[in-house]
Amino acid sequence: MPASARALASLLLGLLLTSAPGALGVRPGLVARITAKGLEYVAKEGLVALQRELHEITLPDFDGDFKIKHVGRGNYEFHSLDIRSCELLASALTPLPGQGLSLSISDSSIQVHGKWKVRKSFLRLQGSFDLWVKGVTISVNLVLGSEPSGRPTVTASACSSHIHDVEVDLSGALGWLVNLFHDEIESKLQRTLESKICEAVQESVTSDLQPYLQTLPVTTEIDSFAGIDYSLMEPPRATAQMLDVMLKAEIFNRDHRSPVAFLAPVMSLPEEHSRMVYFAISDYVFNTASQVYYEAGYLNFSITDDVVPPTSNLRLTTKSFRPFVPRLAKRYPDMNLELQGRVASAPVLNFSPGNLSLAPQMEIEAFVLLPGSVKEPVFQLGVAANVSAMLTFNASKITGFLKPEKIQVELKESKVGVFNVELLEALLNYYLINTLYREVNEKLAKGFRLPLLKHIQLSDPVLQIHKDFLFLGTNIQYLRV
Repeated sequence: MPASARALASLLLGLLLTSAPGALGVRPGLVARITAKGLEYVAKEGLVALQRELHEITLPDFDGDFKIKHVGRGNYEFHSLDIRSCELLASALTPLPGQGLSLSISDSSIQVHGKWKVRKSFLRLQGSFDLWVKGVTISVNLVLGSEPSGRPTVTASACSSHIHDVEVDLSGALGWLVNLFHDEIESKLQRTLESKICEAVQESVTSDLQPYLQTLPVTTEIDSFAGIDYSLMEPPRATAQMLDVMLKAEIFNRDHRSPVAFLAPVMSLPEEHSRMVYFAISDYVFNTASQVYYEAGYLNFSITDDVVPPTSNLRLTTKSFRPFVPRLAKRYPDMNLELQGRVASAPVLNFSPGNLSLAPQMEIEAFVLLPGSVKEPVFQLGVAANVSAMLTFNASKITGFLKPEKIQVELKESKVGVFNVELLEALLNYYLINTLYREVNEKLAKGFRLPLLKHIQLSDPVLQIHKDFLFLGTNIQYLRV
């Protein structure tokens, strides 16, 4: 795919197809919005790509017969036409409600160099010419859609171009030849250029841009068993001020995908316009992740004596538990213990203005490790935890970090009598903070990438926390290759 087409693809639609309105009819997990400021930047950068495309236009030769007073009859030929320069000076990319985008270019010019031949009887003349095409305007609609698979589509429609003026400089300064050009050639060349410009736009969209969009994956791998579904939920929506696109953004088990039992919340996006692009990421994204990892058993854990710090006064042995669970040591003397923990249900991440929190409920069961790898259950604990979360947003992804508070432990069931759980609470706090939460934070630090195409870089990010969703604003920069 040519570099110019990649530029147009990445800029013009790579951003737009990651872009969602305030109150939505569908329930996307991730919505994004490109503002008038973003469209202005895309249009400016898109001119560079389109200029390259126009340089590739091949113009036909023009020939024919003429009859001029005082000169007589003869034949002419204008050939080897080559576009030497193309300046597209002003552009605008605006939403086209109900369809997609409208791209308009004005105040532009094209310079063409070529050769001419004239033959009359035995007389032959030839030379070169330079042509300045001025006041070029181009208008095209980009109709955005989506396939059932969730991949984006684009088609060009209603393309038109117009040339206001043509100036020519022919070598030899033959006045009658200049007049011949204006009388016979100018209008033909003007119509040909206008047609060729739209052909170039159509060809770029059909042969380069649309196939390139088809290579966009609708799912992205997160790790060995989880992925995220970035398929479009409906065709992109254009309103008077912006372009919006809704993406599913559902995290799923790659081996055993199953329907999600809850819906994404309805999001009402703030009216912000200072950044080029805004992303709204609902709690649905994080809570589908929580469900996947919960069902995969990732949040379960096991504690044995070999993971207890050597400096700890409390060991996971029946002897160490003698002071506060005397029946345990009497019934099972000098034996090791194992604590098996599981989260009672998938933790729910709660979004409220300026705050992220979750309150996982855990169940921990203690076993005595008997000879022959037999595990004897002896008591069960209920554990309540309050955790606050921090999220950061950089140039390509969102990362997180959990900050747990001290847990509260309750004795739920015991086969060895009632006992004080304070020492166990201290042990569990140490393990959870230094082992389980550390492992979770390592995974959160890897983050998940936003759905961006190649060569797009985000800058000046801002992050707000609203009810049920994160609101990320950013400017964009296209890295030319």
